[in-house]
Amino acid sequence: MLRTAATTLAILLATPALAQAPQPAAPPAKRAPQVTYIHAGQLLADPDKPPRGRSTIVVRDGKIAEIRDGFVQPPEGTMTVDLSERFVLPGLVDMHVHLWGIGGDPQRARLEALERDRMDDMMTAVANARTTLLAGFTSVRDLGGNARGIRALRDAIDAGEVEGPTITNAGEMISVTGGHGDGRNGIGEPWADAVGTQLSVCDGPDDCRRAVRAQVGLGARVIKFAATGGVLSNVSGGLGRAMTPEEMRAIVDTAHALGRKVAAHSHATEGTRAALEAGVDSIEHGSYLDDDTIRLFKAKGAWLVPTEIAPLAAVAQARSGALPPATIPKAEAAAKALHEAHRRAFAAGVKFAFGTDTGVSRHGENATEFPYLVDLGMTPAQAIRSATLDAAELLGRDDIGRLAPGKTADIIAVEGSPLADVTRLQHVSFVMHRGVVATRAAP
Repeated sequence: MLRTAATTLAILLATPALAQAPQPAAPPAKRAPQVTYIHAGQLLADPDKPPRGRSTIVVRDGKIAEIRDGFVQPPEGTMTVDLSERFVLPGLVDMHVHLWGIGGDPQRARLEALERDRMDDMMTAVANARTTLLAGFTSVRDLGGNARGIRALRDAIDAGEVEGPTITNAGEMISVTGGHGDGRNGIGEPWADAVGTQLSVCDGPDDCRRAVRAQVGLGARVIKFAATGGVLSNVSGGLGRAMTPEEMRAIVDTAHALGRKVAAHSHATEGTRAALEAGVDSIEHGSYLDDDTIRLFKAKGAWLVPTEIAPLAAVAQARSGALPPATIPKAEAAAKALHEAHRRAFAAGVKFAFGTDTGVSRHGENATEFPYLVDLGMTPAQAIRSATLDAAELLGRDDIGRLAPGKTADIIAVEGSPLADVTRLQHVSFVMHRGVVATRAAP
């Protein structure tokens, strides 16, 4: 009997899988689709068409499932958002923002420079992203910030862990030594040594190819370079062309080969012309434009991202003493030239995509750009199109820009019609981003 018991125990110890055979796993429970019914008083589903009257938008799992006329009674238990007294339209897109760090308050940024590091700037970027989303901008192109930080913020938003707009990120702006994107400009020698070598600073075509590849390696989905000097860089080099045409072509060709579009920061006409000749996809700012350069925009099919509010904010900051003295003449020159240049460009048929350079101005005030676009000669409908369909086209996205079945449920609402008064877009009362309500008017 002892021998039999020992044999039985040995078998059990040698074959634990037989002794404790796992039960077949139950099939995973099917998750019920997340469905929301939105009752819209007026609906601009397509910025190319007149608005509809009372409508119901059915959102299912982050996508628009259908749009029906009138207020449709939802099934029991379905979330309903009452926007029956609101004007509803697609989420807005800002093609030029800087979410990283303190934005719109350069005096505070300078005073706190020795007390902050990238961890502080990341926390501020998280707050800036939420502020931007609540202002009605559900997608943005971030054109300059800590490459790893903005990539992390982008991915956290995509994962639903942080509230903010969908980000197309450039990482750090590519610049020549001493150019607008060289972080060592104008600072004391000990701090310049601390800044050290930057991956985004390059000299010569081969080095600029390396800089593009470095930013792509860090997760950049678009490439930005400084074709000219800039207003806020603490160097008195002016706004003239900073890069050679050969350097620009190396950047554009390398980025395009890697599947990235390219945005060129440019003020001076000579820099803009060289960037357009190199095949850039968009010009940011474009403060000085002559007739030949305007024709080149059209011939190349390139976009102008106007950033009308940026030089105005920079002038106010420079005159208040919040910016270094080297920035004052540059800010005043850009502000004086930019609006009239854009007025001529729009009249000639240049393609515009909405962009503000927010981060120079304050986050959340992006929509103050719209009245300046109307002053260029745009109708309110054209200004809205520049921040929806046109911006989506430049981004290369066909899931946003209009509200239709299959599109991403990026939806905002305002009181009254922005087609009659575009400033209503400065007071967004409802935001849905990818089917999730960020703020609501009357649930």
